[in-house]
Amino acid sequence: MKIAISSDHGGNNLRHEIMNLLAELGLDYTDFGPDSNESVDYPDYALPVSKGVANGEFDKGILICGTGIGMSIAANKVDGIRCALVHDVFSAKATRGHNDSNILAMGERVIGPGLAREIVTAWLDTPFEGGRHERRIAKLTELENGAR
Repeated sequence: MKIAISSDHGGNNLRHEIMNLLAELGLDYTDFGPDSNESVDYPDYALPVSKGVANGEFDKGILICGTGIGMSIAANKVDGIRCALVHDVFSAKATRGHNDSNILAMGERVIGPGLAREIVTAWLDTPFEGGRHERRIAKLTELENGAR
């Protein structure tokens, strides 16, 4: 599994914590920065992760900002992306199982590193359930393509 990860300045510390987790899990990841804690614009950091996941270069993506809200909004502007803003383990499992989310967004100012690690692990370990959920994902794709 190849994972793309990025943050803005508000999620920089948590991004490093999650990169440590990914390394501990032996997962292949690419970090899209930023390289400092200076203020940056979250869309600039959400875009390379989102495009990389959408075009198949990466299997999944993780985006972190202060709240996770800005990153999730920016990511969901890219066709093919189903980015879920998650701050609890139940939602992490549900969004993978039911929504086949391909990008996870979190907020460093909302959750701590321990919970973030649990969320990421649950999200990565939960498969898409398919079945009735496939019909719903197809409807999302129709929306992206302007068919609805």
